[in-house]
Amino acid sequence: MRVIVDHAKCTGLGLCESVAEDVFEVQEDGSLRLLVQEICPSRRAEIQEAVDSCPTEALRLVD
Repeated sequence: MRVIVDHAKCTGLGLCESVAEDVFEVQEDGSLRLLVQEICPSRRAEIQEAVDSCPTEALRLVD
């Protein structure tokens, strides 16, 4: 599974990073960088929480 980022919607608030800092990183310019390409299935709940925390709905979790 992986995370898809809609960079046009992302405002760099960093709520996702606060949930999973080893997966998401907000850069100095406010853009979001994914640190992990493939998400381990055992982390689905945690990463889903990070995706759900995005107020701009810029993140999606896909299998």
